[in-house]
Amino acid sequence: MIQENIRISVIVAAYNIEEYLVSCLDSICNQTYHNLETQMEDMETMIEMGYEENDPEIIPEIQEMLDEFQASFDSIRVKTLLSGEYDGENAIIKLNAGAGGTEACDWCGMLYRMYSRWVDRKGFTMEVLDYLDGDEAGVKSVTFQVNGENAYGYLKSEKGVHRLVRISPFNAAGKRQTSFVSCDVMPDIKKDLDVEINDDDIRIDTYRSSGAGGQHINKTSSAIRITHFPTGIVVQCQNERSQHMNKDKAMQMLKAKLYLLKQQEAEEKLSGIRGEVTDIGWGNQIRSYVMQPYTMVKDHRTGVESGNVDAVMDGGLDPFINGYLKWLSLGCPKSMEDENE
Repeated sequence: MIQENIRISVIVAAYNIEEYLVSCLDSICNQTYHNLETQMEDMETMIEMGYEENDPEIIPEIQEMLDEFQASFDSIRVKTLLSGEYDGENAIIKLNAGAGGTEACDWCGMLYRMYSRWVDRKGFTMEVLDYLDGDEAGVKSVTFQVNGENAYGYLKSEKGVHRLVRISPFNAAGKRQTSFVSCDVMPDIKKDLDVEINDDDIRIDTYRSSGAGGQHINKTSSAIRITHFPTGIVVQCQNERSQHMNKDKAMQMLKAKLYLLKQQEAEEKLSGIRGEVTDIGWGNQIRSYVMQPYTMVKDHRTGVESGNVDAVMDGGLDPFINGYLKWLSLGCPKSMEDENE
């Protein structure tokens, strides 16, 4: 039986985001609710036609319409969760190889490719800000900027330590090896931040720019590295055309990191919680990628997992990103992993 009136209720789990939620929901109602309603009406019409004509061949077409409706609905649901102050900004990601030597550098290169594939899927663009080859293979560190709507809102889920377990091609004995790479994510905040940096607190170094495979981007020492002594934060940029532009970009990155650090410290002081552990090693990983003896990718915060490692490494990150946004909106409960098992 086809019901004459179908009502759709959207329930959004929220935690300390009330001030953003109202405007977010207003936007959704004004822009996309009508589209959902139209899709629903079209499906009802097709179902009625199928009943009247007793035509089973119309079922695949209805299924396709239902899939489109589900995709539209999921897109709306995710957008309600992108309510952070800087979620709409571009994202700057830095990958650093940790414990594991050459294997860790290779793992860093694999993650860099994974994020590149995700960027392509989203229709975003990416620019490399700093790149350092591994001594024998892979990438020792890489900093890149992802440009696109809500790039930071999506990619903030990736901040933390990523762990790889596999039989290493660099191990002559063919033994299983564990490697780690840290991923730092920050928004590309364009506005002038109220952050004071004393000249005595920083050291600015110049070096020659280099790209993938050791290729020199510039013959002059135009790349910039800024070290902030009080916090130990190091930012680098070599992508811009001149030393002056690289310095401006690096200083912008440093100000953004210091601003976010100040915000985090204030929140931790207010709630009495301890900050995230940032050691690149065992026990601190947010996500594990197991390739041998079985295949699985599992997020240890949310419990979201996938047995298709190849698909994840080819940029299939959306289930993990969506799971993180849901987990974040619920106040980061410790029991999420247990609930998903």
